[in-house]
Amino acid sequence: MSKLTIVKVKSDHADLHELIQKLDEDLLKRYPADEIYLVDFSNPKVKEMIFAVVYMDAKPVACGGLRPIDAEAMELKRFYVDPSYRRQGIAVSLLSFLEDEARKRGTLRIKLETGAAQPEAIALYTKQGYEPIERFGEYEHDVNSLCYGKKLHLSL
Repeated sequence: MSKLTIVKVKSDHADLHELIQKLDEDLLKRYPADEIYLVDFSNPKVKEMIFAVVYMDAKPVACGGLRPIDAEAMELKRFYVDPSYRRQGIAVSLLSFLEDEARKRGTLRIKLETGAAQPEAIALYTKQGYEPIERFGEYEHDVNSLCYGKKLHLSL
């Protein structure tokens, strides 16, 4: 039986960058380059982000991050599962892990942006309780951006 491990990592972690490179390659097949919203890892604010890598039997297979928006909200960023490992519950486990990390910081809401060329992502998010919201932040004027949000219930 395969062992699944989710690990918080720093923004300069090699496995994180390897997975993000795969994500970017996938997105470039689906969208024009100017419609892909990258994380600027040279920006000092990136250190405020939370990143996680999922390992399956010690192999990095998925990643995701959370970027603080304000005192109450975080944005899900760079969420990716290697295509060879999809449909095994990894995305749900990683999303749940990141939601728990957000709750620990008192976050009340997670927002995210995706696009119509990612129906598998839309299906995952809606199944996990994310609902369509108005475009926000850098996506406000991008008519191709689809934004979703979810209220988090803080643990007592």
